[in-house]
Amino acid sequence: MTNFSIPSPALALSGLGKSFGRPAVDNLNLNVARGEFYALLGPNGAGKTTTLRMVAGLLAPDAGRIEVLGIDLALDPAGAKRKMAYLPDDPMLYGKLKPTEYLEFVAGLWGIDARTSEPRARELLAWLDLEKHAHELTEGFSRGMKQKLALAGALIHAPELLILDEPLTGLDAGAARQVKDLLLSHVAKGGTVILTTHILEVAERLAQRIGIIQHGRLIAEGTLDELRVATPGATLEDMFLRLTEAT
Repeated sequence: MTNFSIPSPALALSGLGKSFGRPAVDNLNLNVARGEFYALLGPNGAGKTTTLRMVAGLLAPDAGRIEVLGIDLALDPAGAKRKMAYLPDDPMLYGKLKPTEYLEFVAGLWGIDARTSEPRARELLAWLDLEKHAHELTEGFSRGMKQKLALAGALIHAPELLILDEPLTGLDAGAARQVKDLLLSHVAKGGTVILTTHILEVAERLAQRIGIIQHGRLIAEGTLDELRVATPGATLEDMFLRLTEAT
């Protein structure tokens, strides 16, 4: 008899909690499937960034468990982190490095051989329209260019799980389109994307499933159609405001 095992989720949060005088994340349970584009939404102070920082290993949870592709973050932090990349809303770059040097540096941190990282870096820079700036110092880059380079750095080791906190902040329409296309391509190739955004139209158009949190708790989750069941024809903005104002 053949045994078929169900693959572990890309991300599984169980009873996750974190307080800073008051609960920022409160007994949060969340599962994101492999190959899924998931949007985590909520008003300011809802606990989105705190949650993502705990998943990335930058904050220690007060309670609960985090599993990345079946790897317990607390038991094997290095193994879990190799499977993912985290891009904050204001990523830090090194102004005296050129994009090629920055990507070489990041690839080296992951132990990636130059023969592998160099063509990957060229591909990412071309895709994000940064190839013509490959030999300029990043200190002269615009916010949008820095955001795109940081995304390239996050993708250089081909992570299975990509976590982004407000990745489109400060981007013009053209740059935002390039980033969205790259994220969709990552999912199409079997990767998983989790992002937060205040631009609800982005979540509405890109995300396969949406979670809404308020006061550190998940108050609604599902596909857009599932969230619309109670209010047929409503926009995501309508549903978001109704749910968050009611809690």
